[in-house]
This record gives sequence, C-alpha cells and structure tokens, in this order.
Amino acid sequence: MAWFVVEQTYVPERFAEVRPRHREYLSSLVADGTVAVAGPVDGDKGGMVIYHVRDADQLQEIIDADPYHLEGAIAERTVREFKPVLGSWLAG
Repeated sequence: MAWFVVEQTYVPERFAEVRPRHREYLSSLVADGTVAVAGPVDGDKGGMVIYHVRDADQLQEIIDADPYHLEGAIAERTVREFKPVLGSWLAG
C-alpha cells in the first residue's frame, strides 16, 4: 500500500456547483479507508487529499473518477507520493 498527497487548484466558476458531488464521492472513499483526510485550502482556491491506495495506477483511476475532474472544476492538480513514518494513521 502507498500514500499519496493530491493537491488541486479549482476553476473558480466551476467548483462550487460540483462540490456536493465531489464530497459525496470522497465520502465513499473515506468509508473504505482510501481517503485519510481531505479539505479545502487557501480560502477555497483549492483542496488537498491524502489517499492510501494499492499503487499509483489505482490512485490515477480514483482521481480521474472524481466529479471535480470529470466536470472540469480542476485547473491544476499535483500528485506526490508520501512516505509517512510517524502518526496516528499508521498501523502498529
């Protein structure tokens, strides 16, 4: 399993309309342990999500299925692998 940090900048005129569908989508991923934490940054100019997935291919499928991506609400997206060594999210 791998951790990834995904940061995105929103298209200002699109994200508010799409946000309910985006949050519903992420909520399903929280329920199955794929999303560790998610939320807006910089006064709603963008957002950040930390994912725990099998690999980069699975992550790509997940972020490409996000309504923000599908409905054109993301201006820019960066993906970085994250290797946590300490924290309450980590097992044993």
